[in-house]
Amino acid sequence: MTVDPSIILGEGPWTHRMVAANGGRFHVALAGPDDGDAPLVVLLHAFPQFWWAWRAQLPMLADAGYRVAAMDLRGFAGSDKPPSGHDTPSMVADVSGVIRSLGATQAVVVGHGIGGQVAWSMPSMAPRVTRAIGVVGAPHPVFLHSWSHRAAPAGTLGRLAKFQVPWFPEHSLTRGDLVARLLHAWGAPGWNSPDVNLYADAMRLPFVAHSAMEQIRWLVRSTPRTDGRRFRSAVSAPVAVPVLSLHGAKDGNLPPRACRRDSEMVTARYSRVVVDGAGHFVPEESPEEVGELLLAWLAELP
Repeated sequence: MTVDPSIILGEGPWTHRMVAANGGRFHVALAGPDDGDAPLVVLLHAFPQFWWAWRAQLPMLADAGYRVAAMDLRGFAGSDKPPSGHDTPSMVADVSGVIRSLGATQAVVVGHGIGGQVAWSMPSMAPRVTRAIGVVGAPHPVFLHSWSHRAAPAGTLGRLAKFQVPWFPEHSLTRGDLVARLLHAWGAPGWNSPDVNLYADAMRLPFVAHSAMEQIRWLVRSTPRTDGRRFRSAVSAPVAVPVLSLHGAKDGNLPPRACRRDSEMVTARYSRVVVDGAGHFVPEESPEEVGELLLAWLAELP
């Protein structure tokens, strides 16, 4: 099935730009003042989505005076899809490079799902560019990777196990209805994504499904390896920047209890909000509330 690459260039009060960083090119949707005085906020999406998931919050933050960049992670939508580097440290380097390429010295990084794992890792692995972090539906990597403090429920662990099999998950993403099933299963009961077809088509762009699966596989397969141990050691350092944690009360992927111990990893101000009625895809299921929570938290940052 051939998919038009322009489907990811949704129109709105933003501009699309390709940004060079970390040896690659990354697609961002930019909104807000285009100058060096406006504080930068970088928004990172979850699997199986792309930057479009933040379309409601982009203008809300921009109207409040922030410069906002909703970024496609490597391997997704309009960003480069390299054959390697499907690990969290590489994505941290990508985000750090994008921040610099956009002319900022620091940014607030807000990540959802797999983007949340990147956001959690920024203070330890890219401290100079990380002003504060927001995480949505994402437990701290120390607890996500720890069997003794298991964050993922049995159903999610079973799905992760199935994703480790070569080829078949990619086929389900590109030829089957896996994207639709995940959006339905992880969202709150009764919520139906209005953009399920868009997300499914974006996953059918060349190399996207494989990149997405390889990133998820790295989270599991790296656990016993040297690279995984090195990563866990790096992110074991206390998070010394402010943290906002948002979680949908009805999250079908990782329930709110998955983040119950996250505050133990933070020495700065830690704020946590469980959004009633929302599932895993909180920015889309409760767009106004998420925007207002972000604005209130951003306004209180030093």
